[in-house]
Amino acid sequence: MTELATNGDMDLDAQFAALLSEYEDRTEVKENEITQGRILEVGKDYVLVDIGFKSEGIIDVREFVNVDGELMVNPGDTVDVLVEQRENEDGLCVLSKEKADKLKIWEELATKNENDETVEGVIVSRVKGGLQVDIGVRAFLPGSQMELRPTRNLDKFIGQSFKFKIIKFNKRRGNIVLSRRALLEKERETLKSETLKKLREGAVIDGIVKNITEYGAFVDLGGIDGLLHITDMSWGRISHPSEMFDVGQEIKVMVLKFNPENERVSLGYKQLSPDPWAGAESRYPVSSRVQGRVVSLIDYGAFVELEKGIEGLIHISEMSWTKRIKHPNKVVSVGEMVECVVLSIDSHAKKISLGMKQVDPNPWTLLEDKYPVGTVITGKVRNITDFGIFVGIEDGIDGLVHISDLSWTQKIRHPSEAYKKGDEVQAVVLNIDVDNERFSLGIKQLTPDPWEDLPDRYPPGKIADAVITKLTDFGAFAEVEPGIEGLIHISEISIERVDDPSQAVKVGETHKVEVISIDPKERKIALSIKSFIQRSERGNLRQYADEGNASVQLGDLFKDKLGDLMSD
Repeated sequence: MTELATNGDMDLDAQFAALLSEYEDRTEVKENEITQGRILEVGKDYVLVDIGFKSEGIIDVREFVNVDGELMVNPGDTVDVLVEQRENEDGLCVLSKEKADKLKIWEELATKNENDETVEGVIVSRVKGGLQVDIGVRAFLPGSQMELRPTRNLDKFIGQSFKFKIIKFNKRRGNIVLSRRALLEKERETLKSETLKKLREGAVIDGIVKNITEYGAFVDLGGIDGLLHITDMSWGRISHPSEMFDVGQEIKVMVLKFNPENERVSLGYKQLSPDPWAGAESRYPVSSRVQGRVVSLIDYGAFVELEKGIEGLIHISEMSWTKRIKHPNKVVSVGEMVECVVLSIDSHAKKISLGMKQVDPNPWTLLEDKYPVGTVITGKVRNITDFGIFVGIEDGIDGLVHISDLSWTQKIRHPSEAYKKGDEVQAVVLNIDVDNERFSLGIKQLTPDPWEDLPDRYPPGKIADAVITKLTDFGAFAEVEPGIEGLIHISEISIERVDDPSQAVKVGETHKVEVISIDPKERKIALSIKSFIQRSERGNLRQYADEGNASVQLGDLFKDKLGDLMSD
């Protein structure tokens, strides 16, 4: 103003122009810089802002509307704006609040990056290779930088807020790369140093279940992980660790082993409670009755939980005195409560043998009194095998008639030749073996053994009619009465040499034979056609082979023959 006063020769216009230029210099507004402005007017499409420049500025009204469509400013409010253009065609400044906000954020982020400070943001979406994070501006978080270990499921983090470290910053390109893992590693190292001071065998510490596998769970102890194996989770039976724990669950664990060199930690959970097998032998003495819940079925039996951590096995053979059980599910089911008897217990091996059938009296012990040897019983044929028939005695108890006890004389190749299922038969009790649960019966014993008096009826020298039943290389078998066969050796078939029995006799033919020997124990009779013929040639013996004469002895024949000679 002083300089203007000294130039009195200037005209009024020149003075005004100089004054205006001086004002503009003092209120210089530069493009692409942030300045402060005051809201003058809020219109339908724009907001008018005074930034102290010769002309007002305009901003699109949408920059002042929130996500719900509500207008966030009123006339008189002060806002920071970015000067995009000092003067447009209408003589107004073009301003932007959004760009001013973003520019301020970039400046703040640049400062934090220089000072190695953390930033906080919300994960907004999944992008190729990682995640997009809103930290005021959009930044990229590589998938490998999300956690300490790579994770496949990045979508679960969308919408969550975390702190990050800036690992790459380029304002000019608008590129920011973040890392959460860097912060976790730093935090983990701090926790780890503290945790290592507490790690010792037998120590009980807090942890968080970090991961669950089929064989166990990994527990974060604070900067270092330990393995809680499935066998150390419970004294009882569990099929999978997820039955006991969830990821993120806080638990107390005991340090079982710790190797400082490789920093491997083995943990236990069940060790925090007493071993139920301690004193089990006194709680479950042999022969005591117990109750338990069936927890598992296998082909050869069922496991019964007597208490948490103690299970006993009921073998399939100990489920019933009388029934032949093919699978335990025919008797019990998982979850069922059953009553058992303790058969044996070994607390060191952690094994208990249980029996269900022992709850009731053993019906086999009553059989000896009820069916003494020699008792005749009546029952139906329940089963037929190669070696005999099974006859029902009582419910679940069968007696076996061995094929050798079906008939004294009849040659039975297979029991089905004489019997079929459902046939009602009588039999004699031969033996009862309670220990092995065997009941022996006999059908042939219902009648006397014909071999017992056979030596009286067929003494050596006896002449009898025999029917040829079978030919062999060494002779012929001949039946002297139903079911009683004797052997005619090849040397006894004829007085002449015989090389093939079929040359001398035929099956079905009847021949006179002499009894040579008899062995009732071995059930063998030796017969001879040759001997009969020789005796016939020495004398007329045909008259003594009277079919109706039961016993013609050799001595009698000699007597009669001698008497004939003397009378002549």
